Order: sequence, then C-alpha cells, then structure tokens
Amino acid sequence: MSAQKDRWVSSLVFLLFCASSIPRSGSVGLQQELSPQHYFSGLEAGKASLAFFTPSGSPGAQPFLEQIESSAEALQDYGISVVKVNCPKEEVSRYCGKENALRKAFLFRGNRLIREFPTDALFDVNSIVANVLFALLFNEVKYVETLADLENTENVLKGKSNMVFAYVPATGTAEHRAVMEAAFVYGTIHQFVLTTEAALLKATSPDDPDVSSAWLLFCHCQQVTEPAQPCRRTALAQPLTLLNIHRHLKLMGAPLVTEVAEDPEKISTVHLQLGLPLVFILSQKETYEADRRTAEFVAWQLLGKAGVALLSRDLVDLNVLHRSNVALKTPQEGMPIQYLVLEDTDEVITLVEDKNKVKQIQEDEQEEEEDEDEKEDNNQDIQDDQVVEAVSRDKKRELPLEQILVLTEENFHSSLSEAALTVVLFYASWEAVSLAVLRSYSEVAAHLQGTPGVLLSRVNCWDWPGLCSQENVTQFPTIKIYKEGQQSVTYDGMWGTEELSSFILLSRVSCPLKLATMDEAEGYLRGEFPSELSSHHHTSLLGVFSTATSEAREAYEEAGNILSGHIRMGMYFEDDSLALSQKYSVSPPALLLARSGGRSVEGIALSKHSVQDLVQMIRYELLDVFPEITVTNLPQYLQLRKPFLILFSAGDISEMESKEMLKLAKGRSQQAFVACWLNLKKTPVGHGILRNYFSTTPSLPILLWVNLHAGGQVFKFPSEQSITEMNILSWLEKLQAGLEIPSSTLSEEDWKPPLPAYDFLQMMEPPVPELSPHTAPHPGDPPAQHPPKSPGGGSAGGDAAVREEPPRESTAEAAGSAGRDLRGTAPRLAARDKQGKRHSEL
Repeated sequence: MSAQKDRWVSSLVFLLFCASSIPRSGSVGLQQELSPQHYFSGLEAGKASLAFFTPSGSPGAQPFLEQIESSAEALQDYGISVVKVNCPKEEVSRYCGKENALRKAFLFRGNRLIREFPTDALFDVNSIVANVLFALLFNEVKYVETLADLENTENVLKGKSNMVFAYVPATGTAEHRAVMEAAFVYGTIHQFVLTTEAALLKATSPDDPDVSSAWLLFCHCQQVTEPAQPCRRTALAQPLTLLNIHRHLKLMGAPLVTEVAEDPEKISTVHLQLGLPLVFILSQKETYEADRRTAEFVAWQLLGKAGVALLSRDLVDLNVLHRSNVALKTPQEGMPIQYLVLEDTDEVITLVEDKNKVKQIQEDEQEEEEDEDEKEDNNQDIQDDQVVEAVSRDKKRELPLEQILVLTEENFHSSLSEAALTVVLFYASWEAVSLAVLRSYSEVAAHLQGTPGVLLSRVNCWDWPGLCSQENVTQFPTIKIYKEGQQSVTYDGMWGTEELSSFILLSRVSCPLKLATMDEAEGYLRGEFPSELSSHHHTSLLGVFSTATSEAREAYEEAGNILSGHIRMGMYFEDDSLALSQKYSVSPPALLLARSGGRSVEGIALSKHSVQDLVQMIRYELLDVFPEITVTNLPQYLQLRKPFLILFSAGDISEMESKEMLKLAKGRSQQAFVACWLNLKKTPVGHGILRNYFSTTPSLPILLWVNLHAGGQVFKFPSEQSITEMNILSWLEKLQAGLEIPSSTLSEEDWKPPLPAYDFLQMMEPPVPELSPHTAPHPGDPPAQHPPKSPGGGSAGGDAAVREEPPRESTAEAAGSAGRDLRGTAPRLAARDKQGKRHSEL
C-alpha cells in the first residue's frame, strides 16, 4: 500500500471512529416513506438501503423503530440509507403482508433484495450495523467453520495477501461491528475471515483461549514463499474495538526492522506515534549481518508491542558507553533515551513488557560498576607499575581523539606536507605508558585546536611496525616534530599537557632565532619576541658571536637543534656584536641570559666549544637560582646529583624567607647544593615526602637538608631559629663537621615490584585436560549429531509454546540462527574484553 493510500485509510478510520462516538439525536438520518410504491420508485442502482415496513399507527413497532433510528446515522457513514415504509391498510404484498409486519427488515442494493433480517436479530445499534455490513461485505469477509476451511484460505493467500482472522462469540455484538467496520475500510488490502466457532479458535491457538472473549489474529501470508510454510500470526492484545484494530493493522504494515543512520533523539516511527516504545539494537559494520538477524528475531517477538530499529555506531556518533548494546526510546515527550547493557534477547522482551525493568537494569548496572570500581580500587595497592595503575583506574574515561589525525603507511608522507609543523605520536595501543601519554596528547590537541600551521597526528606502531621502523622509532611512546626541509626533532621532556604544548609551540620558531640588527637583539633581551613566543615566559638566551668565532657559533647552532622546543634561544653575529656583548661585561663568544622579562641580564663567556658541553652548560645556566620544586622540574635538579636544601611551606613563602634563601643560593656556597622550596598546596605529594621522613607531617614551614645521593640522611633546621642566611650557614657548618644528628635516614633497599613477574609461557600453554573413558571418542565413531538450534537457543522441537513464523526471516535463518544471545553484536564484542573497552578506538 502506498504512503498516500495509507494516509487516506487512516483518515477514514479516524473519521468513522469519531462519527460512531458522536451521540445521536433522534431520527436525523431516518427517512420516512408514505407508501411502498414511493419507496421502490426512488431506489438508485448500486446504493444500499435498509427498509422496515410497518402498518400505519402500529404501537408494537416502537421499540424496534427506536433502534433503527439510532443506527441510521451510523449506517449513513457507509452510504446506507435507513427507510421506514408505512404500509396502507389495504396493501397486501410480500413486504406489507401480515406475516412480515413487525418481524422483518429488508436490505436492498438498488432494487435487488440482498438480505432479509428478522427483527429479533436487530436488537440494538451494534447488531444492526454489524449484520448489515456483514451482508454487504459478503465477498470481502469470508465466514469459516472448520480448521480445514481456514487453512485452505491461508494456502490461497500465501505469497499474495495477508489475512485478518477474527473470532467473535456471537454475531451482532460490538466486537462483530468493529470487525465489519474495519473490513469496510481494509477489505481491499487484507482478506478478512470471521468465525463464531469456539473449537476453531482453540485449534488455532497454542494456549487455552477464553472463548467468551473476541480475538483477532493478523496472519502474515504475503511473505510466505513455500506452500508448506505456515503463516506467522500476531494477536491483537487489546480489546476488539475499531480504533485498536486500526492501530494493530498500522503496526503490522510498518517495516519489521528500521535501519537508522541519525541521532536517535530525532527518530520518529509509527510505533512512537501510536504510543509504543522503540527498541534500538546498537551495531557496527563488522557484525552487521549477525546484528540484523538479532534485530529481526527481537522484532518478531515484540510485534505489536514495540518497534525495533538497527542503529549503526559507524554512522552515528554516540556519547555512550561502548559496551551498551540496546537503547529504549519511550513515546513520552521529554524522556531521555535509556542506553543499557543486556545479555540476551529475553531481557529485551522483558524490558518492553515490564515497565519497571529499565530502572531495575540501570540499578543493577550501577551496582555492578560500583562493585568493579571497588574491586579495582582494592587492587591498586598490589599494582606493580604506577602507570599501569593509573591507566587501569581511569580506563572508563573516553578519550576525545577527534582532533588527532590517524596516520598509516599510505598517508604518512603526504600528511607531513599539509602543515608547516606536524607533530606525530608513535605509540603502541597495548602499552600502558602509551595510553597514559595518549591522554595528555588528546588534551594538548584540545588546547592547540585552531593554532595555525600545527597538525597533531598519531601512528599505532602495533598496526604499522614497518612505518615506525622506517622513522627510527625504537621505544614507545615517541613524539617527533616534522618541519619541511628540516630533520625531525624527538621530544625528550615530561609527558604533561603543559610541557607538551610548550614544546610544540616553541618548535614553530627556529632555534636559535637569528637576529639581524642590534635593535632586534636588545628587544629580544627585553622580552620583545615574535608572536609565536609571546605567550611563553621562559628565560631567554642570546648567543653573541663575532666573525672570528665561527667554531663556537656552529656549536651553538647545533646545540639549538638539540634544545629546539625546550628553550628560547636567539643568536646575533653581526659586525657590532662586540659592542653588544661589552654592554654586559663579556666578549664574543658569549651567552646573555635575560631573566624576568629582561629586567636582569647576565653575561657568561663561552670557554668550551663542544656541542655536548655547550648543551649541558646551557641547561645548567637556565635553571632557576632558587627554584620551586614541582613534579615536572624535579628530574632536572636531581640530575645535578647535589644535596637539597629544601624549604617546605603550606603556601607561598614569605618575602623575608624568599629574600634570605635567594641570598644564600647566590652566595659562595651555591655550587655545593641546590637551594629550593616546595609548596604543598600546589604539589601535595610533598605531604607524603614529609611523612616518609618523619612518620607524621611536621609543623610548617620546615627547612631540611636531604642528601639523596650519599647516605640518604635527612637533617632538620632548628625550628626555634629564624630562617636567615647567617643562621643557615652556621647550621650547615655544624652539619659538615658532624655535629648534627640526622632526623631520619632513607632506606637503601631496592624498590622491587610487590608481585612476581608473570610467566607468560606457562600461561600460554595450559595443561591439556585428560578425557575420561566415558567421554573419549573411539577412533571409528562418527561425530556426535546435535539437534538444530532454534532462535530461542533450544532444540528445534523443544519450545512448543513459541510460535514459529518464518516468512520474513527465512533467509536469515538459512544464513545462521539469530539466537537470543546479544553477545554476537558489536557492542558485546567490546564488552568481553573489558581491559580495552575505554581505548577501543585505538
């Protein structure tokens, strides 16, 4: 049926339903005829009329006339007129004779008599409308008495048309009228079959039906291709009314499974419009065929109760858990779509039939996740790797990788030319550190989104090992910067978001940056940088060279290549370089360090010209004199292998403490130790450090001497003394003389994993279980034969209560059983491997 015709039928049914619901007001539709001759002369060909002949002034006809008058307008909706014919006293004919008076009504089509009705069969409006339509629709509505008659009708219809089979306990009832009214509208589309035989109803139902109630079955015969194949039957679960029949037939005409390629919130199907829920089976292209069969199996079980749609994750970006495999959309406006994790199709059916099931499933999922979280939290103490621990703890967190281009062997080299600077992360999707870095990398991508000339990309070396070998990637993860016409630069800094972002942005500018004039060089020292460097507050380094110091200049340029992305380096080697350097009491070759935006410039003469010595010297000179220790910069100061004189504070240190410690750091003893401080508010790991030193956190501020590289002794500055340069130097002299007693000594034990290493070979080769004599097959025995499985998971004949109606999914069954297990669907594939469910996009 076309969409236009379907809309027409729906509108007609609605109008008929509304018309039948309007209260009648007397004899508005009843026609009065003065005589039989007048009535018969006015009959028109093809038009139906119901006539009641009564003697004039007969009081006994009044009750029947009241029912006839009430049914007049209802019949008029179907083009049937109702006429009261007054018989004159002298009239003696077939219709006005004594034997017909007050006992019969006559149905005519044109001037041809169709049916005579005894008046006792027309006892109310429902019986009048039902019997009249039944008589007129004799060819459209077949009446059957036996199962053989019904099966013969089905066989004739197979492959041609569907059938509507109705049982009513008696004719002339409201249910009989509803069936006839529906047949009047849908009779040209479906074959209607009626019975009043209780035995026939019982023969067509696997259960014991209530024969005192009316029943309606929609028989899906049109899709049947084999004569021996039965027609599926879908029962109307609601009372037999015209509106319910119309609703049921609309649902039967809708697609069995709707394929969806847009946001489920925007989807509207006939099921939702008729007040039924819509079930989404979530799928992806790798398991499409299995998911389609699962959706069809579910759709047959829920036919008339809910709609079923197949939603492709590949075409719709769903911000839901990847292991979710079913979604439920209810017809109520404003209700959000519920995404659930179900084990089999039985749970889907229960989900629709039991309204409380959704809440119960969500509560069970929440409890399950809480149990998993608690179990994982309990296992954190026995993780033998802190990075693995962090990745395991945050594995439920989805990674937003949309801004990061995926590179392969096919597009790697072409993608490098798309931007002025291309950043490539080489990683392994199975390795914990790679996943941890990928998280920071995704944050960098979000931070740098829209930055001109910068492209962030990634290569999974597990998928493309040849490409990674070609790019000389020997460890995971590795980040490289590619700039057109230059060698790639490998990142060797911290993996934090801030450090990575800074490295990428600094890499956009040449290192060292060549300055052409004295004004540019002095502006550079004052903090006047190109726009790419303006947001970075690093210490600026300027190398000053004369034309006679080419060896030192070349070493400086090579050092710039090594340090590219880490520091801000400039270079000036014009004829007036001597004048520039002498302003700061040095001669070329020299380094000028500008700290605090150029307010302090320090000149350092270059005495060593080897690249490695120069790199080490630059890194050392760029260290802060009195630094704040953080997790990020601690490794730089540990590399100096010097004792720490560290001030622990609960916040920013006072101006007096900062001034005294800075004087100490710049004094004659600065080469012997690292003077620094740690803010416990910004770096809370400091609480754990202090508890390791003193068992409990002492009162703050506290000044400590810690020598991690020689004995691990911890000395505490006397709390009764003020922190001044003189008091600290006096205390350090006593400490060096051995007059101070250490507050604690760090253990020299090796840090070993709390768990033994896995024996992977033993895990890969489990012992083969021995077969008992009763289970071991003999060499000559044929393989065991198993009964075929039905879609329900049991044997083909094991579930007599399930109606087997194969037409629509016969091809699916030939390809493989749909099954009730949802684990074959794409979402369940991910759910089986819970370790990778939050990084499945890798």
